[in-house]
Amino acid sequence: MQGALTIRRLLRLAAALALSLILPAPALALDGVEIEHRASALIARMTLEEKIGQLTLSSNGPLYRPQEVENGLVGALINFNNAQDAASAQALARRSRLGIPVLFGLDVLHGFRTTFPLPLAETATFNPALARNAAEWAAREASHVGVQWTYAPMADISRDPRWGRIVEGAGEDPFLARAFAAARVEGFRKGGLATAVKHFAGYGAATGGRDYDATDIPPAELRDVFLPPYRAAIDAGSETVMSAFNALNGVPATANHALLTGILREEWGFAGFVVSDWAAIHELIAHGIARDGAEAARKAFLAGVDMDMVGGLYSAHLADEVRAGRVPEAAVDEAVRRVLRVKLRLGLFERAPIDPTRVDAVFPTSGSREAARAVAREAVVLLQNRGSILPLSPATRRIAVVGALAASAKDQLGPHAARGHAEDTVTILDGLRARAGRAGVEVAYAEGCDPRCTSGEGFAAAAGAAREADAVIAVLGEPEAMSGEAASRAHLGLPGRQSELLEALAATGKPVILVLVAGRPLDISRELEKVPSALMAWYLGNEGGPALAEILFGDINPSGKLPVSWPRSVGQIPIHYNRLPTGRPTSALNRFTLGYMDESIEPLFPFGFGLSYTSFRFSDLVVPARVSASDTIDVRVAVTNTGERAGEEVVQLYVRDVVASRSRPLRELKAFEKLALAPGQSRIVTLKVPARELGFHLDDGTYVVEPGRFDLWVGADSRADLTASFELVDGLRLPPGQRAAGRAPSVR
Repeated sequence: MQGALTIRRLLRLAAALALSLILPAPALALDGVEIEHRASALIARMTLEEKIGQLTLSSNGPLYRPQEVENGLVGALINFNNAQDAASAQALARRSRLGIPVLFGLDVLHGFRTTFPLPLAETATFNPALARNAAEWAAREASHVGVQWTYAPMADISRDPRWGRIVEGAGEDPFLARAFAAARVEGFRKGGLATAVKHFAGYGAATGGRDYDATDIPPAELRDVFLPPYRAAIDAGSETVMSAFNALNGVPATANHALLTGILREEWGFAGFVVSDWAAIHELIAHGIARDGAEAARKAFLAGVDMDMVGGLYSAHLADEVRAGRVPEAAVDEAVRRVLRVKLRLGLFERAPIDPTRVDAVFPTSGSREAARAVAREAVVLLQNRGSILPLSPATRRIAVVGALAASAKDQLGPHAARGHAEDTVTILDGLRARAGRAGVEVAYAEGCDPRCTSGEGFAAAAGAAREADAVIAVLGEPEAMSGEAASRAHLGLPGRQSELLEALAATGKPVILVLVAGRPLDISRELEKVPSALMAWYLGNEGGPALAEILFGDINPSGKLPVSWPRSVGQIPIHYNRLPTGRPTSALNRFTLGYMDESIEPLFPFGFGLSYTSFRFSDLVVPARVSASDTIDVRVAVTNTGERAGEEVVQLYVRDVVASRSRPLRELKAFEKLALAPGQSRIVTLKVPARELGFHLDDGTYVVEPGRFDLWVGADSRADLTASFELVDGLRLPPGQRAAGRAPSVR
């Protein structure tokens, strides 16, 4: 065993030293003219069947047909996640008549072999530079074994935590989502992967939070809230776009010409290709807009879907549709051209063959682990800390850790973990044991119940361990299978009997620290009354255990902020901070105003919220009195660490257009910056807001910035109360398609 461990360490050390040598060959610097010339030459030599082959994506597995690859009838492949299989398939493609390489795609969302925190957790860092670095590491590892294309980032805005896939995105705010979508694209591309921003569009607004359900989004809201993150990803260089499963305003996205051609291509000028989601073209039959596979293929293609992912309908029907005159062959040529553009820009024709001896076991490296831990440290959100229970007191000599999720490496990886291995993961329990051991603190562990907590048989043992401890760390929440795709929930309470377990621990009278492992906000209002401290730990990946231990022991000061509003109860959902005003603003003295009879209108925790072990003061806000639509507004504020510990704070700037031609949100995030301050240190922060970011869309796609008064707030979350106003003296009006807002916020 010792020898095996030594060999493993040596392998990983060698991988770390040689990392710069195993990056994918960079794409050739072909200019646009040469790319178009080479694409045209290939298209001129293709048969119709070979053209359709470039528009066909097949999957590894029982339905994989190697002969189709060798015959040039497949343009891309999915689920080839090891070098041996990828090398074999690429060799077949290069033996085809025209030798056009296939494009290997895979869902690489939050790491490949090294598993990083999930995207929503990553967004909680409010640090896009970390997201960019995480994506680069993931791309390096995936491209090492032949993967060339990731179906990421997910740019779907979601205001509904019942939707399981909220964990894959950046939350509820379009400005924050723009920053992270762009950062992730930049990172993936730098690491060697092409990207497919998804799911275009509106998938995150599924009715009732039910995955795959229809979405209804007014046209102006679609452009103001839901489309900007996709645009940011494309501006950052995303080569491809994935269409969505859902119907948007009655038209399935996979056959939505207004989206895929009108907005994406004609307005935005997107020159890459569109790929369907898994078998989504076939699903047009179930959507009720196609009688059969032939009609589904025709409608999707003419709407703007270039590549059919594993549905088999283009290969089965598109040639007949062309020969019957229902689909122009010239349109097929243009779709093929878009696919070839991406392959040429990636340099696939010139790349050396994939080395079949490469394995992902050389990862994680020390570098990738440190990168993963850096994200995890900043992703954890301190939700509650009554009595300053955290960090753990130096007088603490014995800790009881309770909950199966504390010891579950698999659940810590979270959903969509690509090639993540449980054995590469340092669990929360192991992380705590290691850190406690260095401090001479004893750790006792009691499972209490299994991850879904279906039985209370272990409650007594857990309570017994708690009574013998100075502090109790209860690790509860959702096992990974309860989050992600097809994991919608109607009830968001702690699963099974976990709430009863927590109550039994609290009844011991010992201080209980609740650590939530989950992919979304949970309904924990009652549970928070029983515990002094609570942290949102998400799914933190391989290095979650050490990162969380560092926070609990005070080595790291938590700095995570919520990228979503946290509801008090499911009845408040959908919930988001940037809602529109009402003619009857909430008043406790008037029943006939906006509100509930049995619940507050306010969230449990607001968007942007997160506590620290220190405290910060915002003061001396300076805002120009008058600005022009062509200006960049410089907003200055003093931030002071008024506590006794060093810490990081996220300075957040919100704006409201007070009087406009249509109702505008009560607040909108327009700038943020994360900064570190020593105890007593003060710093002047300048936040820059381009005045053209202050506008909104009309239903026809026109973008307007209207003159008038704007209110502005700066603080630590969306309830910021340091305020000022300014006057916008002139306006701006842009036709559909012209860039409304600037590019995504820069990554610092």
